[in-house]
Amino acid sequence: MRPASVLIKKALGLASGSKTPHSVKVGTITRAQLEQIATTKEPDLTAADLDAAVRTIAGTARSMGILTEGV
Repeated sequence: MRPASVLIKKALGLASGSKTPHSVKVGTITRAQLEQIATTKEPDLTAADLDAAVRTIAGTARSMGILTEGV
């Protein structure tokens, strides 16, 4: 299974995340996109439910300098 960061970059069409993620944002990901990625990654995650999996993926996105909508 591909890492969540690869799936996030593919969903947003990015080559890479931000080099300074807390100050420079490189894109925005929607809750629907996060849910799709979480569903794909579900077998690899230890999350109790889809909402917890979405929050996990959203944390990965934020650490890459991507804003998250609806989380």
